[in-house]
Amino acid sequence: MQINRRNFLKAAGVATVSAMLPTKGISREIPAEKQQSSKSLEKIYREAYKKHSQKFNMCGYTAPKLETVRVGFVGVGNRGSAAVERISRIDGVKIVAICDELSEHAEKAKARIQTPGHPALVYSGKEDSWMEMCRRDDIDLVYVAAPWEWHAPIGVYSMRQGKHVALEIPVATTVEDCWQLVETSEETKKHCVILENCCYDFFELLTLNLARNGFFGEIVHAEGGYIHEIGESLFFRGKPGRSWRLKENMRRNGNLYPTHGLGPVAQIMNINRGNRMEYMVSMSSDDFLMNQYSQELSLKEDYFKQFEGASFRGNMNSSIIKTIKGQTILIQHDITTPRPYSRLHTISGTKATAQKYPLPPRLSMAGDHKEWLSEDKFKEIERRYNPPIIKKMQDIAKEIGGHGGMDFLMDWRLIDCLRNGLPVDMDVYDAASWSVIGPLSEWSVANRSAPIDIPDFTNGAWKKNQPHDISLKHGGTTGVVTK
Repeated sequence: MQINRRNFLKAAGVATVSAMLPTKGISREIPAEKQQSSKSLEKIYREAYKKHSQKFNMCGYTAPKLETVRVGFVGVGNRGSAAVERISRIDGVKIVAICDELSEHAEKAKARIQTPGHPALVYSGKEDSWMEMCRRDDIDLVYVAAPWEWHAPIGVYSMRQGKHVALEIPVATTVEDCWQLVETSEETKKHCVILENCCYDFFELLTLNLARNGFFGEIVHAEGGYIHEIGESLFFRGKPGRSWRLKENMRRNGNLYPTHGLGPVAQIMNINRGNRMEYMVSMSSDDFLMNQYSQELSLKEDYFKQFEGASFRGNMNSSIIKTIKGQTILIQHDITTPRPYSRLHTISGTKATAQKYPLPPRLSMAGDHKEWLSEDKFKEIERRYNPPIIKKMQDIAKEIGGHGGMDFLMDWRLIDCLRNGLPVDMDVYDAASWSVIGPLSEWSVANRSAPIDIPDFTNGAWKKNQPHDISLKHGGTTGVVTK
């Protein structure tokens, strides 16, 4: 049987979420004249209100300590192979398997291992190779960097095989899959971690610690985003791993990549831990560039004629989220217009403001709020409030690299938590609530920016869940192999 995504869900016995759930209790019914006819988008709306009885609260859960974390990788193109190299330099790790659809990718990733003691067996050549790998009894963590639509199915299957799972962003592209990850994590008591590297960028960690210490006062508003002009490169034939991303931008219209901007500000606002996102609206511009790219490329090569006249998502998406505490969050996504790279990290409070992108990091404070603080004052605040994780790991992270070091810091922290039996920094509720913004934004865009409620994946546990400390008051014992 061909293992496509639909057949996998049937073959693996993965329960699906009902598409037609009762609408009773929905606070904002959408008028009939605004309803999108697409059944898939209607399903998004219904599933946003899925009734969920929490089987086990994974927030703050401490899994048994692992002296050695045995890792298997699924998907080792550009991002996955870089992760193999980084993780091979962390003490207490054994890479036992590497899986990719293309055997040459798997072999190249294996060649990037930097230290001895990793008996990495390559899995490739069969469509169910990743399932075979996940069934091994000597794997503790499955690290997934496959195309987006496969993140959730691989995650669910891995947890059902008794593995913790770390999923690249977004962890899911449908509301249904977000729920499935939550329920599976609770049932199996296995961690489902979102690999959101931006939560470990140095300025984002600084602003998180500033918020925890009351520097901003009450948080009023935050902004995040992913503005990165890569438009024409999506069409480049022969660039490995790009075709699936082009298809995502052709079949979906919304914020397809929300977590880079949302993750850090969600942590600062204590989302799922004393606060939660309540509802959102989303609006996309028309497409002014993607179709133009396809027309220009088709003049150069017949291969690209298949994209002429295709429907592409709007170039800029802006989504606004309201939290239960009355705060607002602006999240933007644009990979096509010619703008400087920006993740738009802004924190606005009653006492102070922080901002990064497209300019370097800045802080301002009440009384001096008409100007940014001087570089000397900024450095003074850094020295005082940089959390221990930065003080301990910044130089090593920069040396090993990965987007300036934040990729390595993310990997090291995950391994350290698993080895020390600590709660993970980003649990399954974070993974689901940050990723679900994607499909919910699609529904809102398709319905003239109508509001839609954001599911409470914690089933009310957010009221008692406590903010997680990632400052390194606990843990930090895992070593690193430096060159």
